[in-house]
Amino acid sequence: MRPDIYLLYLILRLLGRLPLRVLHGVGAAIGRFSLWRHGKTVRNTEVNLQIVRPDLDEPARKALLRQVMEESGKSITEIAKIWGNDAERVLELVREVRGEALMDEALAAGKGLIIAAPHLGCWELLNYWLCKKTPMAILYRPPRIAAVEQLLRKARGALAPEQVRAEGAGVRTLFKRLGAGGTVGILPDQKPREGEGQFAPFFGREALTMVLLPRLAARTGATVLFSFAERLPHGEGYRIHLLKAPEGLAEVDQLLACTALNEGVEACVRLAFAQYQWHYKRYSANDRPSPYG
Repeated sequence: MRPDIYLLYLILRLLGRLPLRVLHGVGAAIGRFSLWRHGKTVRNTEVNLQIVRPDLDEPARKALLRQVMEESGKSITEIAKIWGNDAERVLELVREVRGEALMDEALAAGKGLIIAAPHLGCWELLNYWLCKKTPMAILYRPPRIAAVEQLLRKARGALAPEQVRAEGAGVRTLFKRLGAGGTVGILPDQKPREGEGQFAPFFGREALTMVLLPRLAARTGATVLFSFAERLPHGEGYRIHLLKAPEGLAEVDQLLACTALNEGVEACVRLAFAQYQWHYKRYSANDRPSPYG
């Protein structure tokens, strides 16, 4: 490991000793400061909130924007708690699990399980919890800075999932694992590359949506569950959610399948709306006008 990356790891270990409520308090302050700076992150969030919550008047939308940015700040500072401690100790922060029986039933059936985990809440904690339940492979794109991957592997420790690159060989690995009754995790709201997706409604507006997850479900017959780790207020910990996938997600028709996929993401987001990654340019595409300017 590079010396600078190792130093960052040590800093995370040191900051990880702070109480979660303190880290979340600092994160909320960072979020409020970003509002004052009004950079690209805030502007993109404003655009998305105008699209998905047209029912709100201006004061209500500003209040929601503040809440979203505070939660976004918490998602940054809580990483010190998640990566700066042993995974088993971090899992003590899980206060409640809703829908665990759905996962137990899917694992017992032995027909494969796909966990669709949106950019919502604390997905690093969710990784730990899922890997504690069962071995899992996740589809990912390598970080732009290669040395950061070393940090990820060391920080995640024994409960790290198998990381499968989002390319041909990696996708084949996912099919094989599901065919053998295993578990894979995918970010269902990750915008696919041009030509690899299907436009489908997401909170009332079409967004380029991945077709890989529906194809995996259709070809393997695996169960699909949506899941996220909700951040509880005042640094009290986290609540794990597991939800059934909407009907139609495994349809051959890509539009029907991708519409169902986005409905599943929406169902999760509605349970913890402000904790979604609303600064993501979810509605941008090369062949369509961008609402982000």
